[in-house]
Amino acid sequence: MSEAEHRATDKSADQAGDQAEQSLMDHLVELRDRLMHMVLAVLIVFIALFAFSEDIFTFAAEPLLKLMPEGTSMIATGVTSPFLVPFKLVLLLSVLLTVPYLLHQIWAFIAPGLYRHEKRLAGPLLISSVLLFYCGIAFAYYVIFPILFAFFIGISPEGVEVMTDIGQYLDFIIAIFFAFGIAFEVPVATFLLIAAGATTPEKLADKRPYIIIGAFFVGMLLTPPDVISQSLLAIPIWLLFELGLIMSRIFLKDKIEKNVIMETDDFELIEQSPAAAGGAGSAAPTPPPAGAGDFPQDDHDAEGNPIAAQTPADDAARTEKDRDEEDQDEEQKDLSDEELEALFDEAEREEAENLARGEEDKDASDQARDERDRRDEDKDGDKDRK
Repeated sequence: MSEAEHRATDKSADQAGDQAEQSLMDHLVELRDRLMHMVLAVLIVFIALFAFSEDIFTFAAEPLLKLMPEGTSMIATGVTSPFLVPFKLVLLLSVLLTVPYLLHQIWAFIAPGLYRHEKRLAGPLLISSVLLFYCGIAFAYYVIFPILFAFFIGISPEGVEVMTDIGQYLDFIIAIFFAFGIAFEVPVATFLLIAAGATTPEKLADKRPYIIIGAFFVGMLLTPPDVISQSLLAIPIWLLFELGLIMSRIFLKDKIEKNVIMETDDFELIEQSPAAAGGAGSAAPTPPPAGAGDFPQDDHDAEGNPIAAQTPADDAARTEKDRDEEDQDEEQKDLSDEELEALFDEAEREEAENLARGEEDKDASDQARDERDRRDEDKDGDKDRK
């Protein structure tokens, strides 16, 4: 290769490296811009809502305030609690309200790297997951909180006044909101499991009793220890699971019927069922015709010699011979333990006889060598005497 060609090759390699580096930098710049847009959106909503922070906290505490005894109120045990608790609540509310925009920014960043069928699924899943999360929060606020707080206030000992700290109350409702929001994502989780090929609607339907028991177990952990509160969470989780099964059967019908393992825009990897692949008792697959494959049929043996044309009689004889060999193999496989032990004993006996025979041959050869050496010494002695 000439020096000019070397320079051209090096130049092209440097340009390819610069393009790869530039592509990475472009992605990093885009990620930075989108993160800044997300933070800016949360900040704008926060500034707009902070002026109503007291009203927002009063609305959040209303399920408890309506049930507290007369003459009692919530308290703030921390010096900064009157400011930081509403601040924290408004910040959380700002994030929750901007979730659709935040997900849109994340989607715009990762969408170019997805396949078309993944894009078709991702949009409805994102929208439904956001709506279900909001529904979980609303269900906790309007259904669970009145029952929960009425139970806790009702079991307070006599002479104990319920005066809840605003900081602890905020931490409690945030935990409940997230717990119910995530619990309401059951349809999305069910749909994703089936779409990923981890399971099928039939298998999940067969495990329905375990799903119902798990739903009541979650309800037991997140609600007061009574059947009504537990059922108020367990029954919606079960119904949402059934909704996920129905949606997966509708939107993933073709993929489930074809047993698609992996799918891209160019091909589908389909798992062949045992019946189609030719299981036990099924008809033997028809061999492909000669020349139908990618390579022509080999007409030479392992040593490179041409194979003569076979007649039907030769094929029948070969088939009979192969059948006899298979029968012999099956007979060997069907030997009993006593017969196998006898065969092993016979093999060991033959090995011992071979070793003994080898020792005898070695001794005979040693004696012959000694006799030959003795004769040579006698000859040498006769020569010396002469």
